[in-house]
Amino acid sequence: MARLVVDPRRPDPSALDRAAALLRAGQLVAFPTETVYGLGAHALDADAVRRIYDAKGRPPHNPVIVHVADADAARALVTRWPESAARLAQAFWPGPLTLVLPKVAAVPDVATAGLPAVGVRVPAHPVALALLRAAGIPVAAPSANRFTELSPTSAAHVERTLGERVPLILDGGPASVGIESTVVDCTGPRPRVLRPGVIGLDELEAVAGPFDVARVSASGQEPRLSPGMIDRHYAPRARVVLAGVDDAAATAATVAAARAAGTVVGIVAMTRAFPLAGDVAVLMPAEPRAYAARLYATLHDLDDEGCSVVIVERPPTTAAWAGVTDRLTRAATP
Repeated sequence: MARLVVDPRRPDPSALDRAAALLRAGQLVAFPTETVYGLGAHALDADAVRRIYDAKGRPPHNPVIVHVADADAARALVTRWPESAARLAQAFWPGPLTLVLPKVAAVPDVATAGLPAVGVRVPAHPVALALLRAAGIPVAAPSANRFTELSPTSAAHVERTLGERVPLILDGGPASVGIESTVVDCTGPRPRVLRPGVIGLDELEAVAGPFDVARVSASGQEPRLSPGMIDRHYAPRARVVLAGVDDAAATAATVAAARAAGTVVGIVAMTRAFPLAGDVAVLMPAEPRAYAARLYATLHDLDDEGCSVVIVERPPTTAAWAGVTDRLTRAATP
């Protein structure tokens, strides 16, 4: 395993060429996007995509997102490009938005959980875009972590999680968005959100009109149209407990029980009204995008501090917080 530091302001062509050659040869490369770090493989090479699943321990019913350099490259992977997709791509690409559309036959079934649609995205990170252009191929790239575990927002997180499973990690610094992309299904008569992210429903509807409400979880081995639809996901090693400001007594009881068991307790709060009585306390931003940018890095840090329990102040229930709430709810699911 090699880790190469790449300056996002001026990506090193030699590092990009090395990574691109590995991808074209069917090997894995971890690289930064603006959302989280991705574990990339040649999206049209079924064996290469299987290496992603093997490295992550990912079940076959959970599809991967295909990253491309521009909208034209995305259109080459799908059989239909409805007006909703065109408007959303124009408004939000490059950026943290994935569109699910009917796939062409060249996209292997292993990348889509056997379903006839594929998620495509143009990332906004300069290293990711430069790598895609250098490789000249579509790159399947779910988060570069073990399945259900906390997503990586730095190269160090990838190295600790996947280690020798990845021949090369491009280190482009910390991810700026901090949680995975919003996923929109464009296969039906009206678009629908499959996974919330930092691009909220109000922003989407302002561009593409009314959306249908999606069921955002699926059970058992049923194939998913999108990643992020499994009940337990994005989870640190520590047990996550969500609590409100009004749950002071329950929070105190959780802290007391954890300490009686000799465990370290972390607190993640947005307001000083929330009890900060843990062994390690973090005060987070009260703005949803700023909070999202710090969320996974904070949970990684609390794992590193040895916390066995992390009590998180429950976010507001407004649409702007939907992505953060989704990630925390799945992390807290037993």
